[in-house]
Amino acid sequence: MIKESEIGKNIRRYRKARNLTLQDVSDAIGYSKGYLSKLEKSDTAPPVGTLTQIGKALGVTMSALLGESAHKTSISFVKKNERIDIVGQGTTFGYSYKSIAYNYPNRCMQPFILNVPLNAKEKLRFQHNSEEMLFVLQGTMKFHYGDKILIIEEGDCIYFDGNIPHNGVPYGDQEVVCLMILNDS
Repeated sequence: MIKESEIGKNIRRYRKARNLTLQDVSDAIGYSKGYLSKLEKSDTAPPVGTLTQIGKALGVTMSALLGESAHKTSISFVKKNERIDIVGQGTTFGYSYKSIAYNYPNRCMQPFILNVPLNAKEKLRFQHNSEEMLFVLQGTMKFHYGDKILIIEEGDCIYFDGNIPHNGVPYGDQEVVCLMILNDS
């Protein structure tokens, strides 16, 4: 089980093991030293996009930062009731992320089930240095991407550059459930 309170400690441990300063990581990913220091000392996890960027700067996968075991396997099988909640920036606003392949070590993709609540904030924007794919499993989403607005219905898929500010909110009276995949390479 992933303990959110350990993620900051893992970031610090990997950074120190690579003889990197907070400034080195800050220069690599564009976040301030102060923010990175707070992450390392925090009991809460940063957004998944931020974890991906930090992992790249440290030369490790997001899986490693999450403290997932690195046992050898060539397959991941996760039952519906075994999904693990991942906490990040979106959870502050009601979004929930469930890791659906947490037991595959050193993944280069991060697949999640994303739930977007009816009260999601339309003005909130996410931005991270990775590619992302969303496949709508349930509901209809109004998706903001830069200055574009797309209506994405059940069964629709989008693949996009996460560097462009983006977010999705329900369009209609039903919560949205998506398969979300971030790259981790």
